[in-house]
Amino acid sequence: MDDQNKNLILATVLSFVVILVWFVMFPPPEPAPQDPNAAVTETDGTVPLAPSATAPAATGTADTGSAATETVAADAPRIDIDTDRLSGSISLLGGRIDDLKLNDYRETIDEDSPIVSFFSPSGEPSAYYALYGWAPGAGLTHDLVPGANTQWSLGAGDTLTVATPVTLEWNNGAGLTFRRTISIDENYMFSVEQSVENNGAGNVSLAPYGILARHGEPQDLKNFFILHEGLVAMADGELTEADYDDMTDYPFNQREGARAEVTQVNETGWIGFTDHYWMATLIPETGSPFKSVAKFDERRDIYQTEAVMPTLTVAQGTTAATTSRLFAGAKEWATIREYQNEGDVQGFLDSIDWGWFFFLTKPMFALLHYLNGIIGNMGWAIIGLTIAIKIIVFPLAYKSYASMAKMKELQPQMEALKEAAGDDKQKMQKGMMELYKKEKVNPASGCLPILIQIPIFFSLYKVIFVTLELRHAPWLGWITDLSAPDPSSILNLFGLLPFATPDPNSIIAIISLGILPILLGISMWLQQKLNPAPTDPTQQMIFAWMPWVFMFMLGSFASGLVLYWITNNVITFTQQYLIMRTHGYKPDVFGNIRSSFKRKSKTDAK
Repeated sequence: MDDQNKNLILATVLSFVVILVWFVMFPPPEPAPQDPNAAVTETDGTVPLAPSATAPAATGTADTGSAATETVAADAPRIDIDTDRLSGSISLLGGRIDDLKLNDYRETIDEDSPIVSFFSPSGEPSAYYALYGWAPGAGLTHDLVPGANTQWSLGAGDTLTVATPVTLEWNNGAGLTFRRTISIDENYMFSVEQSVENNGAGNVSLAPYGILARHGEPQDLKNFFILHEGLVAMADGELTEADYDDMTDYPFNQREGARAEVTQVNETGWIGFTDHYWMATLIPETGSPFKSVAKFDERRDIYQTEAVMPTLTVAQGTTAATTSRLFAGAKEWATIREYQNEGDVQGFLDSIDWGWFFFLTKPMFALLHYLNGIIGNMGWAIIGLTIAIKIIVFPLAYKSYASMAKMKELQPQMEALKEAAGDDKQKMQKGMMELYKKEKVNPASGCLPILIQIPIFFSLYKVIFVTLELRHAPWLGWITDLSAPDPSSILNLFGLLPFATPDPNSIIAIISLGILPILLGISMWLQQKLNPAPTDPTQQMIFAWMPWVFMFMLGSFASGLVLYWITNNVITFTQQYLIMRTHGYKPDVFGNIRSSFKRKSKTDAK
């Protein structure tokens, strides 16, 4: 290598080292953090932010939770909400919808039980409310736009009803007049129109937003694996669910000032919080982009969802307005379905937690709802649904029942093979396989009804546990709530003795069987007598105990689910009995039962 090439390589290496040292010692300034999901950017590259529901009062946003501020919030003037289904009030402090009761629902089945309280003001336990405002853009500050502590005045209307909306007004003293018109339909949907009139000296830019704020986790949080409670959101057809624990694990978002996840919604979406039976959801206009934010303020233990609409530039002498909706109420299937189909809230039915087997739970509940509409009683509707399911799966079960009948006929030959083989299990298995092949019997086909039953059972369990329509729904007699366990108890002879039933959460409640669980055990035991007994003694013992184990296991389950299982067992027993007779086998069920008792008596005597 000549000296010229050596010098070139040396110069290149030295230049690289110099550049590297320069960048280490004098790094370029980092660009300001930008949110790639921001809906609209200003000319200076910044994006207006919806203030936190817990921002300091001095900024024009919400209170800090101090005692003084809470007193002011409690004493603020209010506008009554009065519809057939909702009652409550709107605070003129921030224009918050923070007092809401669901008139059609009570805490318990007692007629004197309090009406369900949904929203509650800041300062009360588990405060939960909706608030709206404007995030300042270029040339504006927080004190020039309305926030959570803005003192609004009443512009029009004095009570919010289905027929009479109300309008709030606020003038910022710098040429901008803000108005908020709130209306409500006959169910649970609020419409909120926010407008700003610019009579100032120049153009202004600002972004309207809606916030749902929840102080701490709900007091009645179930934390049950089959039920989702927490964040629920739809973004351009994609559903997102997050538990409250998941929200506390969000990464800290410097821009939002809290643990947060931000999603840019391009056309359609909504975001809110779902409880077991109730839900609050922010719903921007369909076809309009918005920024969807799920946030947890760990300093004040507040969960928050936001819908930040696109920034509006309002010229001098003009007015700009935007409208969004707020669903706040019960998760009634028919009502939510109507909002989805007629109100253009896409994917709204998915706010109900249908689970992994949604392809079964959705049509299953639709049929249950239809039958309940015809019959007028959810208990009889469950029985009707069970009959419909059995009719649908009957072609699959028929072959299994026929195979069971054939297996019953082969029982004497199987017993003979067992005696001939003695302790030689290999010889026994070989003889059984030859017998099955000769008689063209598949012993595994008897498992088909059970395999079919598992997803159906789980799906119906999901439907009964999750859907509101089963809550406090009576059937007959002592079953006054199909979503709760059977209230009767064998411990007080089903009410004949003057003793109260044990607390459902106590250990003794395990043996406090009601009438329905006992009927379930008996129905499973009778059905078992139609099936061929296993040849292995251990398996025989397991199968013998199975009905009674299930009786105790399902004793604490919802009455509606136990009712389904009993009905299913009775229908299965009837179908199997008749099919066996049509194939030449006449099952002597009660004879088998008497034989079982005789064998047990002889064993006890020995």
